[in-house]
Amino acid sequence: MHSLITEGGAMTAGAATGAASVAWLLVALPLLGAAVLLLGGRRTDKVGPGLATGLSWASFGVGVVILVQLLGQAAGERAHHLTLWSWVPAGSFNLDLGLLVDPLSLAFVMLITFVGSLIHVYSLGYMEHDPDKRRFFAYLNLFVASMLLLVLADSYLLLFVGWEGVGLASYLLIGFWNWNPAYATAANKAFFVNRVGDLGLSIAIMTMFIAFGGVDYKTVNEAVGGANQSTLTAIGLLLLVGACGKSAQFPLQSWLGDAMAGPTPVSALIHAATMVTAGVYLVVRSHVIFDAAPDAALAVALVGAVTLIFGAVVGCAKDDIKKALAASTMSQIGYMMLAAGLGPVGYAFAIFHLLTHGFFKAGMFLGAGSVMHGMDDQVNMRRFGGLSGAMKITWGTFALGWLAILGVPPFSGFWSKDKIIEAAFVGEGWKPWVLGGAALVGAGITAFYMSRLFFMTFHGEKRWTDEVHPHESPRIMTVPMMVLAAGSALLGLLLAWPFAATAPIVSWLSPVVGEHGEEEAVIGQYPLMGLTLLLVAGGIYLAWRQYWREDVPEVAPRGSVLTRAARVDLYQDAVNEGLFMRPGIHLTRSLVFVDGKGVDGAAGGLAALVGGFSSRLRRLQTGYARSYALTMLTGVVAVLGALWVIQ
Repeated sequence: MHSLITEGGAMTAGAATGAASVAWLLVALPLLGAAVLLLGGRRTDKVGPGLATGLSWASFGVGVVILVQLLGQAAGERAHHLTLWSWVPAGSFNLDLGLLVDPLSLAFVMLITFVGSLIHVYSLGYMEHDPDKRRFFAYLNLFVASMLLLVLADSYLLLFVGWEGVGLASYLLIGFWNWNPAYATAANKAFFVNRVGDLGLSIAIMTMFIAFGGVDYKTVNEAVGGANQSTLTAIGLLLLVGACGKSAQFPLQSWLGDAMAGPTPVSALIHAATMVTAGVYLVVRSHVIFDAAPDAALAVALVGAVTLIFGAVVGCAKDDIKKALAASTMSQIGYMMLAAGLGPVGYAFAIFHLLTHGFFKAGMFLGAGSVMHGMDDQVNMRRFGGLSGAMKITWGTFALGWLAILGVPPFSGFWSKDKIIEAAFVGEGWKPWVLGGAALVGAGITAFYMSRLFFMTFHGEKRWTDEVHPHESPRIMTVPMMVLAAGSALLGLLLAWPFAATAPIVSWLSPVVGEHGEEEAVIGQYPLMGLTLLLVAGGIYLAWRQYWREDVPEVAPRGSVLTRAARVDLYQDAVNEGLFMRPGIHLTRSLVFVDGKGVDGAAGGLAALVGGFSSRLRRLQTGYARSYALTMLTGVVAVLGALWVIQ
């Protein structure tokens, strides 16, 4: 292991110095923007969007300064711990509120602030005519601040604060147009499903406190070596539950497609580049626990493998451009979770693919928003076609993202996703064949459904409705798309070259996640690369033949059983309703009945019995002397009669 990994598996971190000492500004700046816009009210309508955008870029600037400092330091000195104040002093337990600036957290900082700032700029054009855009930008700033707190936290408890902040901001953004009942329902669904995952994470943190006596990373990592296997496995599985909720992984993935109800910049920021990657960050940050709990790590890999296939199959049947991209996001996060579950051979590649995916998927979501802008907010791809001539910039930027996600060399996805596929084939027994096979098949399906989306939208015959007149988006929207497209083309090459274990991204992350494993895959690197590209080419060809060469029907055909199932997300909502919602409703109704007729009935019946008896007993107390005398006479006669009978 690397020299920065101590005996307990925890990375040593020195006190923050230089630029790292102002890392708190990363969170404070966008948080200030959210506070000013929300508390300032309508008075900030004019300056609010610009202020929020400027503060997001300012946070990125602070991140760049810190990055320059860390790049100038030796690998062993790149971890900085900034203590802000004593947060939870409770007897012998004392938890400080602090930030951890290290290569892993800073990689996320750069992604969140740069892509997030570009999305702020894009939103200036996209939300220009919305009367509540000031509130929208406030929520964007709140989300960025919460996400930065999540990745910079030095303890699981502070991470949980950011985690809940991200959940709140996503709820507000998904349901931003809550005057539409469908949008409000989608926001509620995302909120409720995420609460299931949040419960798993909160129980994991409680278990850490009981087992290790603390919840900060240093204490937990140092105590892992002395913990029993069952405890570590339980914590790992609970962390996985939290990751599944936030990253839309099986079986907590049902909220992601519905979340596309929010404005398109929200989809790009939350559901492509940042929030859905929080689960991957949680697993990689907790790598010491998963390294010591192989069963939990295997569960992470299996969940990722199932999800990447699940999302890919669903994406093949979606006609809504945003929902097709959402299914793609689910699948690509599955690749990252698969890599994170592989241990040292996969940690760095999970983060690598996370970074490249943030660029090309955010670019494609913004491209989808540009298409909607030019097509009168239509999202049905069966009403698109032939847009490459009318929207050349959108077509070009989207094409670079499309090539990147397919893994066509030399674009970004080729460098990151192919390494995950290769790492999945490392191991013994059934694992490499099942995990690697899933990753390989997923690459072929990805090529098909993403090519289907691209061809149906930009090529083939025009299928526009009479009222639309496609046109290119304004410069304030296309410039961020071009920047993200450049990242889609070049970022993978910059982070991967040379294509080996000494690649810059691997060397950068090794002080945090340990040295990269160099085990041999069961299939050689170049044959596997050739097989992957062959499957990708096959997927492109099938999509071209069906959705470009032939006319696309404006009404979706009935399709096969699998196609019909994929259109309804493989019946995920029906399963959730059958297993959880309806039984929950019936259980609630039964409990209400038992409470009303049983508990309340018993209490009410006892009260009625006492009241009835009392009312009848009260009738003996009339207040008349003659009644009392008659009662006494009756009593005397009764006693005398009883004595006479006895004698």
